[in-house]
Amino acid sequence: MRTEFEVDTLTVAADRFFRCYTRHCLEPDADTLFAYLNALHSLNDKLYKSKKGSLFGSTEFVALKALRNLFHHEAELVHEVRFILTRDLPPVSAELATVCLVDRQLMERAVEREKKERERIVGAFQWYGSITDIQPCVFNGAVDVYEAIRSAELEPESEDFVMFDRSYRFETENGHKHRVTGAISCLAADVDEVLQKAFLTPRRACIPER
Repeated sequence: MRTEFEVDTLTVAADRFFRCYTRHCLEPDADTLFAYLNALHSLNDKLYKSKKGSLFGSTEFVALKALRNLFHHEAELVHEVRFILTRDLPPVSAELATVCLVDRQLMERAVEREKKERERIVGAFQWYGSITDIQPCVFNGAVDVYEAIRSAELEPESEDFVMFDRSYRFETENGHKHRVTGAISCLAADVDEVLQKAFLTPRRACIPER
């Protein structure tokens, strides 16, 4: 049986995660990504210890955990990530308004640290030549967190959670999918080449849309 303290601790961790997720959506940069990954890791740790479930069954969580562990031990690498609006990448077509690009070699380092989960991690990200888009995994990871929180019968009260909850319920009521494939297509050029060029440009602020 959970104590009131355990419930409060889990709720606080859940609210913190969704605040970090919202902040990362509105003004993404290396710091908001790292905060998101740490909040994800912390919430799962508390869920597991409280025996109210965990995110270990989530492919997205396992993949993001591998990335978080790499950044945790080599913090300077997080600043190699690029956040770019897809509308600035003509003629690219994508489900999400943002791509979050990471050098493939860096991603492979993250994978090598978690060899037992290699297949799951590789499958969670979108790979394009020498770079990787992790944004779909970030997006779907938030959905997995939401469903885990509901399964744990938690009731977060932050505005950020309430907004996510409304969006999820709207999608359910209207028959929309909660997760994205993250696929990117390019009509007039090779998508690998377009994203590679984008990765080499300076970082730009962007506002992804759900």
